[in-house]
Amino acid sequence: MAGNSFGEIFRITTFGESHGKGVGVIVDGVTPGLELQESDIQVQLDRRRPGQSFITTPRVETDEVHILSGVFEGKTTGTPLSMVLYNSDHNPAAYDDIMDKFRPGHADFSYLKKYGIRDHRGSGRASGRETAARVAAGAVARKLLEARGVSIVAYSKRIAGIECQTYDPAAIENNLLRACDSEAALLMMEKIKLLKEQNDSAGGIVECRINGLPAGLGEPVFDKLDAEISHAMLSIGAVKGIEFGAGFKAADMCGSEHNDDMDRSGFITNNAGGIVGGISTGAELLFRVVVKPTSSIAKPQRTVNLKGEEVEIITEGRHDTCICPRIVPVIEAMACLVLEDHFKRQAAMFG
Repeated sequence: MAGNSFGEIFRITTFGESHGKGVGVIVDGVTPGLELQESDIQVQLDRRRPGQSFITTPRVETDEVHILSGVFEGKTTGTPLSMVLYNSDHNPAAYDDIMDKFRPGHADFSYLKKYGIRDHRGSGRASGRETAARVAAGAVARKLLEARGVSIVAYSKRIAGIECQTYDPAAIENNLLRACDSEAALLMMEKIKLLKEQNDSAGGIVECRINGLPAGLGEPVFDKLDAEISHAMLSIGAVKGIEFGAGFKAADMCGSEHNDDMDRSGFITNNAGGIVGGISTGAELLFRVVVKPTSSIAKPQRTVNLKGEEVEIITEGRHDTCICPRIVPVIEAMACLVLEDHFKRQAAMFG
């Protein structure tokens, strides 16, 4: 099955299914000699794991990471780093009642049309559970980036139509939604509670800020830094759009407004979001992604079954009312993977 690998020099391949024995990742291109413990990876997995609050799925997975290869006496060897997370609370039988029905918003129909077979147990490879493997790999890339002085922070900017009005980094890990505005987080929570009672779900916007990048990172034309970040973000199942800097507001701006003037200290504004011509400018790299509402809802919907008959479906079970708080570490991880790959590509070209 193609399409399971990402990156050029710092390259990952994920494997596993939502209700199989586990999920995991093989990371190639890891710098040898990096001090790495399972605890370095676990701290990021704990931010993504299920069962954190009433907003998220009650599925109980410890997401305990096991390093199988690529580390010797606490340091990376430069050989492939393989990690696995065993599923402990999988329940395939929960999908028996709807196994012959196509769930709206899910990849059931498209996977079957492509492969002629599909894993109906929680979407198999199309499940958000696959992203745990990405977070594990991203934690390794993050450690390499932090040594370069690069910081990455993502957070919920907008949920269920309610937008943060302030940016307070200290608030992000101190509310259940990982919102950057504590007051807005309270309003978001009220809306999500209401939607949960109505057996419905919410989407949102997650923003990411990256600082410490040097100017000159990225490749021209097809491998632009913003193009590869977009590729990374849109490879996450729940992400449906991305914008950089001023983003879609640029459509209503004049060139004199959108262009980022410069003085001796650098760029005065950052409508470009830290990337011009596909190459980093040294300014803050800023982007936002659109996260769709959770597709699995216990509300009657119309669909068809394997025979093509029109039927009603209710997707009950253990699902997030809003994916945003758990997708934040996934977005950070994918950004880390792109950046570390580009640092290595830059080094390979220029030394």
